[in-house]
Amino acid sequence: MNKFYPRAGENKLSISHPEIAAVRPKFFAAALLNFVLYILLFFCLFCYLYGSLFQQIPRTHNVHILWIDYDGGIIGDAVRTAYSSLQSNQFPALIEKAVSQFPTPGDLREAICRSHYWAALYTSPGASVNLAQAIAGSNTSVYNTSDVLTFIWNEAKYPTSMDGIISTNLHTLSDAARISYIALNGTSAFLTIPPNNSAAISVFTNPWTLTAINIKPTIQGTRAVYNTISFVLVLIEDFFFLATLNGLYVQFKIFLKISPGRIIIVRDFISLTFTMVSALVNSAAIWAFKANWNVTGGQWALTWLTLWLYAHANFLIFDTFTIWIPLQFVSMALVTWIVVNITSIVFPFSVMSPFYRWGYALPTHAAYEILTDIWSGGCNPHLSYALPVLFAYEVVGLILTSIGAYKRCHNAVIVDETTKEAMRLQVEAALKAERRRSSLAGQESHEKRARRTHTGESSHTTEDAGTLDQSNDATEDEEDLEELEDVDTRIERMRSRASALSNIGPAFRLIGSDD
Repeated sequence: MNKFYPRAGENKLSISHPEIAAVRPKFFAAALLNFVLYILLFFCLFCYLYGSLFQQIPRTHNVHILWIDYDGGIIGDAVRTAYSSLQSNQFPALIEKAVSQFPTPGDLREAICRSHYWAALYTSPGASVNLAQAIAGSNTSVYNTSDVLTFIWNEAKYPTSMDGIISTNLHTLSDAARISYIALNGTSAFLTIPPNNSAAISVFTNPWTLTAINIKPTIQGTRAVYNTISFVLVLIEDFFFLATLNGLYVQFKIFLKISPGRIIIVRDFISLTFTMVSALVNSAAIWAFKANWNVTGGQWALTWLTLWLYAHANFLIFDTFTIWIPLQFVSMALVTWIVVNITSIVFPFSVMSPFYRWGYALPTHAAYEILTDIWSGGCNPHLSYALPVLFAYEVVGLILTSIGAYKRCHNAVIVDETTKEAMRLQVEAALKAERRRSSLAGQESHEKRARRTHTGESSHTTEDAGTLDQSNDATEDEEDLEELEDVDTRIERMRSRASALSNIGPAFRLIGSDD
C-alpha cells in the first residue's frame, strides 16, 4: 500500500514511545466501554423486537370474532360444534351475541368499522330451511351456496398477519362446520335426496361456501412494507436531512451570526418544506404502485397530510435528540427510536404481550392507525387518540427545538470567545517565550564582554560566577517551563470546553459546498 500512499508511515511513533504508552490505557478503556454499551444496546433491541413476536400463536385467542346466528337452525349448531372442537389459544375467539343486539349485517359491519371486533361471522336468515329444501330437490336451481355463512372483515388492518389469523382460520371453521353438519343431519338429509338428482347430491356434498365481505381488499404486493420499511425510510430520511442541515449551520456559522428568533423561523420553515415534499413523493410512490387497490384521490391527499405530520414530528424529535443528548449517545438514541417505533406496528397488539401496548404512545403507531382509517374509508376510528398523540409530539418538539436554538446560539458565542481567548493566550505565551530568549541572549552577550574586560580577576572568582549564572539560568528555565505548561493546560481545557459546546449533533457537509 506504500506505493499508493507513500507518506502513510511518516512521523509515526513506536509502540513503546512514552506518548503512546500514556494514551494506551485510555484508548482501550474507552474502546471497551463503547464495545460493551453497543453490545448491550443491540442485545436489548433484539430482545425487544423478538419479544414482540414471541408466543404470538398462543395469543391468537385474543383476536375476537363476533358470531351471530340469524338462521337459528342446524347450520348454526354445526358452527358451534365445529368451534368447540377448534377452540384453543391458537384459534380466534368466537364471541356469540344475540340477534337483538345486531339485528342486521349492516350492524355487524359497523361493529367491525368501530374496531370492536376483528371480524364478524353470521348465518343468513332461513339458511337451514333453504339448504334442506335444496337437498330435497325442491329449490336446487335457486339455492345459493354463497348465501349461507358469511364473514365481514377489514383487510387493510395489518393485511399480512390478518390474512392468516382471520381469513384462514374462518375457512378452517367453515370446513369443520360442514363436517359437523353431516354428522348432525347427514343421515336424515341424505334420505330426502330424490333419486338421480345430481344437483341435490351436489348441494348435500357441498352445502355452502364461506363468503367474505372485505371492507377494504388489500392484496397488492406493496402492502407488505406499509407497516415496516416504509416507516423506517421516513425516519432515516429525516435523520440524514437533519445532519445535512446541521452541517449547513456549522459551515456558515449561523448560530453565531443570526438571532435565535430568526433561526427558529427559518429552521422550522426548512423542515416543514422538506417534510412536506418528502411526504408528497412518498405518498405518490404508494399510489404509483397500488396496483388494483381501490383508493381515491381524496384518500391520497389525506395520506400525504398524515405522512407530512408524522415526518415533521419525527424531524423535531431527532433535532431534540441532537440538542439535549450528548453526541456520543445520539446514534444509540436513533436506532432505539427506530426499533421501538417499528415494533409498535409490525403486528397488532392483540397477539403481542400486553407490555408492548405502551406503543400506543409512539408516533409511528398513531400514524399507522390514522392511515388505516383513511385507506379503509373510516373503518378504524382511532383518531380520538392517534391525532392527539401526533400533535403532542409536534407541539413538544417545536417547544424544545425553539429552546434549543437559544441554547445553540448561547454556546456558539461562548465557543467563539473561548477560541479567541485560547488563541490570545497561545500568542502571548509564544511572544513571552521569544522575549525571554532574546533577553537571555542579550544578557549572556553582556556578561561575556564584562568578563573579557575584567581579565585580571582570579580564575576562582570567574568559576564561581559562572556556576552562579548557570544556577540562575536553570531556575529561570524551570519557571518558564512551568509557566508554559500552565498556559498549555489552560488552553487545552478551553479547547475541550469549546469542543463540547460546539457539538450540535451529526453534521454533514452539503453537496456542492466545497468552496
